[in-house]
Amino acid sequence: MFKKILIANRGEIACRVIRTARRMGIKTVAVYSDADADALHRRAADESVRIGPPPAAESYLRIDRIIEACRATGAEAVHPGYGFLSEKAEFAAALAKAGIVFIGPDTHAIGAMGDKIESKKLAKAAGVSTVPGYLDVIPDAEAAVRIAREIGYPVMIKASAGGGGKGMRIARSDAEAREGFRSASNEARSSFADDRVFLEKYVEEPRHIEIQVLGDAHGHVIHLGERECSIQRRHQKVIEEAPSPFLDPGTRAAMGAQAVALAKAVDYRSAGTVEFIVDKQRNFYFLEMNTRLQVEHPVTELVTGLDLVEWMIRIAAGEKLTLRQSDVALRGSAIEARVYAEDPLRSFLPSIGRLTRYLPPEGEGVRVDTGVFEGAEISIYYDPMIAKLVGYGASRAEATRRLGEALNAYYIRGLSHNVAFLAAVLRKERFAAGGLSTNFIAEEFPHGFTGVEITPEAMAEAIIVAAAVQRITAESEARISGQLAGHGRLVPEDWVVCVGDAQHRVTAARENGTVTVTDAEGGCRLVASRWQPGEPLFRGMIDAASVTFQVDRDGIGFRLTRHGATIPVKVLPPRAAELLTQMPVKQPPDLSRFLLSPMPGLLVSIAVAEGEEVKAGEELAVVEAMKMENVLRAERDGTVAKLRAKPGDSLAVDQVILEFG
Repeated sequence: MFKKILIANRGEIACRVIRTARRMGIKTVAVYSDADADALHRRAADESVRIGPPPAAESYLRIDRIIEACRATGAEAVHPGYGFLSEKAEFAAALAKAGIVFIGPDTHAIGAMGDKIESKKLAKAAGVSTVPGYLDVIPDAEAAVRIAREIGYPVMIKASAGGGGKGMRIARSDAEAREGFRSASNEARSSFADDRVFLEKYVEEPRHIEIQVLGDAHGHVIHLGERECSIQRRHQKVIEEAPSPFLDPGTRAAMGAQAVALAKAVDYRSAGTVEFIVDKQRNFYFLEMNTRLQVEHPVTELVTGLDLVEWMIRIAAGEKLTLRQSDVALRGSAIEARVYAEDPLRSFLPSIGRLTRYLPPEGEGVRVDTGVFEGAEISIYYDPMIAKLVGYGASRAEATRRLGEALNAYYIRGLSHNVAFLAAVLRKERFAAGGLSTNFIAEEFPHGFTGVEITPEAMAEAIIVAAAVQRITAESEARISGQLAGHGRLVPEDWVVCVGDAQHRVTAARENGTVTVTDAEGGCRLVASRWQPGEPLFRGMIDAASVTFQVDRDGIGFRLTRHGATIPVKVLPPRAAELLTQMPVKQPPDLSRFLLSPMPGLLVSIAVAEGEEVKAGEELAVVEAMKMENVLRAERDGTVAKLRAKPGDSLAVDQVILEFG
């Protein structure tokens, strides 16, 4: 077994590999860029080596510097994680030439499966079902239009070297095919240094289901069941689970057999994933094989009880895979939610900044894989993932409930995040019923994410908790030292909970740690909690039901958050509530004359000039963030009065790009 390994990655996956290596008694080496000088993965490893400046092309993608770090530290093997160099055959070859073991498949398998065009040809030859399409490289946009017409719209334009949702576009018309070809090629070139794209038929109402395989260097290959990854946004997975609520045993066995056959066809060793697209009739078609550890591997680990990282290390060290297919059993259900630094209310634009408060949830059946900590910074240079949050239970319903409660308790401040959106997805009836498809988000949120609708039950809970929070806060303030004897402040019991324009009169009396909240109609609820002012989480019971609210002070009021809904409240004495109704309402400034950058990023191009007339829907500018191109379009007809930025500028969020006349 290896004595020391290097992790050629960063963030949560580097921390994940380090945990298993430490448990196995293996020393670890982290590599880091200047942007990650204070990163958690560097702190967690036994040693660390700087490999360059922040851009990935100058650090995490530098093969020579990774090898230098191995030689300097004596690392015998390298785990690549996912992304970066994990599926680069030249990386595995360079390590082998240097006498360093690559913890993953050999160069033949990486090369054969890492190219989406060649992998489909190999899959077809191995008897694996494939999606109809054009598997040769497409030279230009007009060729893309011609081929798309031959296949029949809709089509999927995909980067040959792609992954992570980058370099992928759906086209339903000639115009979309032209624009999709350009954007997919540009993203592929930026992310993978390979701008080749291909076309295939887009399967309507598809489900994305993948099979996890394990193979050793002795020809033994098994599969570990499936993961359902159908809930996606812009082809990037959002929620993943194991097992799929859709597959029957026969389909599972057939998909598993094809995945194993494909792995054997390329003499696959290590952990790998064979991805399929599945239609309503459970017909399945091969998409691609990922020759690495998947982001969503924790759900498979939880339902099988296996550590995939450990098996990758053991297989790379030459050990035999001791598991037989009959040894693999799926127990319970696991659901993973990807927590990202992004703003769902602004079309999921990436958010950067410092985590001023960060409290990940804990509890039975809850797993958090993260690479950040309170005070850490989410950088513009890398993927904005904060963590992978997983709920596990004996049933899918229990896993969903545990994941939902964990989201309630996930306290993140300092930047925008998608926790509210994830909570909203889990609470959809269609999710509970298992009616998933890759169109789930587009169909359930047709106008984008506009926030969580507050139900009457949720409002009633918030009013009760707000009254309890105010009562406890008022008692704490009344105990401030320095008061004259006999002149202590009396804590009133009559309050008005103000939510927007609505006012709710309540009484809140406290005795033996329990607050009794009575509404104007005489309804009485008991609130038991050990919450103290300043604590971010209010955990307690309303009568016999447990609740968790996030509590933030907001001026003289509070913001209460639960199930993704944030409710601003003010709890005031009756006279103060009466006077509040007389206060004037401030009007926000008019920014309609400006095109603002919706995210921090690089201004790639401006498509208009000063004095030019534009029509609604026309392209104005392109902003790149996290290696994703975002096209900004005119919302209405107008005339460009002044350009306030130029291509190549680094933009802050809401920075003015141009001004209309």
